[in-house]
Amino acid sequence: MLRYAITDPKLYGSDPESLKRRLERVLTATPADIVCLRDKTSSDYEALAEAFLSMKPRFPRTLFFLHTDIALARRLAADGIHLPSHLAGEASRAGGLKVVVSTHSFEEAAACEAHGAWGVTYGPVFETPGKGPPKGLEKLKEITGKMSINLFALGGIVTPEHVDAVGKAGADGFASIRYFVQSRK
Repeated sequence: MLRYAITDPKLYGSDPESLKRRLERVLTATPADIVCLRDKTSSDYEALAEAFLSMKPRFPRTLFFLHTDIALARRLAADGIHLPSHLAGEASRAGGLKVVVSTHSFEEAAACEAHGAWGVTYGPVFETPGKGPPKGLEKLKEITGKMSINLFALGGIVTPEHVDAVGKAGADGFASIRYFVQSRK
């Protein structure tokens, strides 16, 4: 199962040095296959992206994605880009980047596949603050196996039991903010 860590400025900070320190601790304690720099509040996302991507050599088995800005991701040699659903059509112009798109329905996910996405997040699967009612595992099961791209369960995945449940439901992986920053016992 692929493990996709997503950053949040509330937990990683919005300055380059705090981001790097926190990222180092998080990925050392709870390794991820993919990590995405998601910070919609920074006044200098490019400086954060440079600091974030400077960590790639330290974690050579992890793919480093930026959020939304395809041109910046290409210029700074990120491995991929995470797009919100309203930008799914941009996947076709990502030019060599792996593209993951946020989705909330099978129809959105199928459209992303048609646009050339490498994967989609689908959710929220479990209860998540501010994200509306959860889709649940049954809805996740309904779309697994219907696409040839990676399907990442997203939303409220904070425990190993949640990870096991989405794996049993057929997801190719899971994406989470909180799972990776919580201490593992």
